[in-house]
Amino acid sequence: QKHEFFVDMTCEGCSNAVTRVLHRLGGVNFDIDLPNKKVYIDSDHNVDTLLETLKKTGKNASYLGEKSAQ
Repeated sequence: QKHEFFVDMTCEGCSNAVTRVLHRLGGVNFDIDLPNKKVYIDSDHNVDTLLETLKKTGKNASYLGEKSAQ
């Protein structure tokens, strides 16, 4: 299941922080859309776990909903 999150990323450093925490969590495939401040995550982890993980970056993060697989 692909999930769409908003993360208040402003620069490459922000997206690197997102990459770092998601790699640490493990079991995730993700795409970062820096200009639109979106992170798309494909994972078996539940949404709460993913959101808590994204918040570890210190950035404002919120869940936008499920994204249909394309």
